[in-house]
Amino acid sequence: MSSILIRNARIFDGSKNPSFVGDLRIRDGKVEDLSSGSLSPLPGEKTIDATGLWLTPGFIDFHTHYDAEIEVSPDLSESLRHGVTTISLGSCSLSLALGDPVDLADMFSRVEAIPRKNVLEILEKGKNWNSAKEYKQHLNDLPLGPNVTSFAGHSAIRAHVMGLERSLTKGERATKEELNRMNDHLEEALNEGFMGMSINTLVWDKMDGSRFRSRPLPSTFAPWSEYKFLNRTLRKRGKIFQGVPNVSTKINLLLFLWEAFGVFAKPLKTTIISMMDVKYDPGLYKLLGLIGRITNKFFNADFRYQSLPEPFDLYADGMDVVVFEEFGAGAAANHIEDELERKKLMKDPKYRSWFKRQWTNWFLPRVFHRDFRETKIVESPNPDLLGKSIEQVAKEKGVHSVNAFLDLVAEYGNSIRWYTVMANHRTEPLRKIVSHPDILIGFSDAGAHLRGMAHYNFPLRMMKLVKDAEKEKDPFMNMETAVHRLTGEIADWFGIDAGYIRKGKRADLVLIDPNKLDDSLALDVEAPMPFMGDFKRWVRRNDATVKQVFVNGKLAFEEGKPSAGLGKEKGYGRFLESRIGS
Repeated sequence: MSSILIRNARIFDGSKNPSFVGDLRIRDGKVEDLSSGSLSPLPGEKTIDATGLWLTPGFIDFHTHYDAEIEVSPDLSESLRHGVTTISLGSCSLSLALGDPVDLADMFSRVEAIPRKNVLEILEKGKNWNSAKEYKQHLNDLPLGPNVTSFAGHSAIRAHVMGLERSLTKGERATKEELNRMNDHLEEALNEGFMGMSINTLVWDKMDGSRFRSRPLPSTFAPWSEYKFLNRTLRKRGKIFQGVPNVSTKINLLLFLWEAFGVFAKPLKTTIISMMDVKYDPGLYKLLGLIGRITNKFFNADFRYQSLPEPFDLYADGMDVVVFEEFGAGAAANHIEDELERKKLMKDPKYRSWFKRQWTNWFLPRVFHRDFRETKIVESPNPDLLGKSIEQVAKEKGVHSVNAFLDLVAEYGNSIRWYTVMANHRTEPLRKIVSHPDILIGFSDAGAHLRGMAHYNFPLRMMKLVKDAEKEKDPFMNMETAVHRLTGEIADWFGIDAGYIRKGKRADLVLIDPNKLDDSLALDVEAPMPFMGDFKRWVRRNDATVKQVFVNGKLAFEEGKPSAGLGKEKGYGRFLESRIGS
């Protein structure tokens, strides 16, 4: 049926306006009517009784790495089932819009912890585009689940123009002609409605494959003058500069801030990752918050951190996790693809001494806490280890915790699986972060770090955070503001037609049971990925919380079950063009 009536829902329209109990009619994919009173059912109209439920706009996830997955599973059901109806591709300088399949697989796979063989197979089999315009058309030809937006990835553009080897060589600078060609590719992407350009300056993010394995990404080899050249186009057109700072140097952050300043030039909309309450530095989020306030208030900037409204936790299979890329000894282990060879390295006395020196050196730049007391073994060939921290194992053996860890990896390799929390572990700082005016709620990395991270349901975690505070009679934000931060605020900042419930607008909607915004949101499972063989990813599923999800007025999910047409029809979603700037 082309007409659906949702009755008696508490409606949050995506703005900060008070919510209200009322009815909403969907016809031909749009919100035809919206009333705080009662709408009369039409003949033959499907009616949904939403008494006691909340109706919100579809959520927006503006930082994903679904670029490869969307090619083989365009329904993107792991996000859609949680009410995310708009996602963004092309983050962190990585994009599949432009470039050679092998080059792109090498750039994409290790950084995002996705098996390279799968990414390469996907691209070699299906990539028949090589420009932003062709890529946009290709995305619209897919049977999309959610709507899609994109950034132009700087690493992909740089490698395509300079050639991968030159783009990865220290001291090699783009010629004037090459800079102009890069800018031409950027201009084309912006003309097609891409939101802006993403870059990456973090040298911990490494190449995969055998040709240039363990070199940082192409974007990290660019001098800042290259970014400034391309930023002229972004600034002129009012588009967005998305970046990953290099936490190894404080100067790097200052460069991002300088680009954002609007005192001597037009402000450049800038967003970087990430403001978090990290365990190793309890006061860092306060400093970042102060910097953000000063930048926007006194320097006429439009600068935003990306932040998650939940604990930043992760699982690790042995040493196969991104946090070990932040220091040389860890990166050296992950340089070795073969698990047996890596096990041998763990036994080498020189390597063990090197690893221990770096692990315990508090003066080396870090994000990870490197505290084995803060770990829990969750899978092991030896059942006696389950539930113990690596520190406990060390004490039982009478050895240093680093030696115990290296022994475990040497013996079990990736079969030893452990869990830890890196950041956002304290409730009060987390409430302050999500309330900060200079952040955007996002940075899920959905579609990446498949075995390590699972932030697909972050909008629900945000709502629970606010609801729990209300229950404790210690409110810090009303629910209307929380929904706005997850929908309308993001849509406005990125300039996309989403995030609101309004008459005549596309009906991207989520029906939520507020009584199920509970501890079940933190329960995790390993879910099969049929399009990747027997590979399983870590996810959290909340099928009792999200009752129904609509994309373009079509029912896409109902209590964890996808619509029969999802992934089979022309598509529920479409590519959304950014309308900011020109």
